[in-house]
Amino acid sequence: MMASSPQPVHVTNVHRHLTSEFHPNEKMGDTVLPPIDENLKQYRFKTETEHNSDDGGLQDEEFEETPLYAAILTYLSYAILCLFGWLRDFLRQSNIEKKRGAVDPNAALGFVPLYQSYESFYTRNMYTRVRDIFNRPIASVPGAQVEVVERVSDDYNWTHRFTGKTINAINLGSYNYLGFAEKSGPCATDAINSIKKFGISNCNTRTEIGTQRYHVELEQLLADFLHVESSIAFGMGFATNSLNLPVLASKGDLILSDEMNHASLILGIRLSGASYRTFAHNDMKNLEEKLREAIVHGQPRTNRPWKKIILVIEGIY
Repeated sequence: MMASSPQPVHVTNVHRHLTSEFHPNEKMGDTVLPPIDENLKQYRFKTETEHNSDDGGLQDEEFEETPLYAAILTYLSYAILCLFGWLRDFLRQSNIEKKRGAVDPNAALGFVPLYQSYESFYTRNMYTRVRDIFNRPIASVPGAQVEVVERVSDDYNWTHRFTGKTINAINLGSYNYLGFAEKSGPCATDAINSIKKFGISNCNTRTEIGTQRYHVELEQLLADFLHVESSIAFGMGFATNSLNLPVLASKGDLILSDEMNHASLILGIRLSGASYRTFAHNDMKNLEEKLREAIVHGQPRTNRPWKKIILVIEGIY
């Protein structure tokens, strides 16, 4: 029997990553990803444990205990509301109570009740009493301050009518993290200048609206920062995360997911049909351990290599 000569090994990016050092001055086409530990040092990323151990770093959150008297008074208030609600329901059924404020007006029109059992009781006798402080419309941009539309009710908060006046209030419930919703300031000025230069879009896909120069520049900048060949950038939202992951991953793939990822990412992972494992939040050491284990052991039972191993994290925590 003749001994066959060893076959040449095809050197891939993975081999280069494992066998060569990273040189920052290399061209983009020859750039190799450095080990995770080196990335940590280069960009000074710290794990959650390191942050907590630093002086002046992040500390464990502390929440003030609810005082016993406050808890008792809260439960007592609910009990009183329930007691008076049941009493008024009884008086209404007996035609003694004449005020119909806590009765759904749609019920008299023959519509199917919107609520059942205790949910209906709670809505009629508790929530509706304070409904005017929820879902308040505004007449301004959702900035640091908002103009709340004043409204009044003539039927115990079942419906409201506007008075034509507004109330200036501080906005404590906004998603305006980065100030994009303001009507003045650098964000608004830059947005106006961009519209004048590039026009407006319908928030649609680039296949329909078109790819502009700044799309390409942004993706190249992101790829340079991550030391990868290319990247893709697109608008983010719940549907973006939940519907794009099934396109990138499928059965036979493995997804490594940060344990604090948003529900949209978790839904997308489950819809993909791929296997998934979680690693500790922002913990590069734990991520490296999970990644090494996945490469060495492969798929369960068969030990075959995973078709793809995808790391899923959020860019902003």
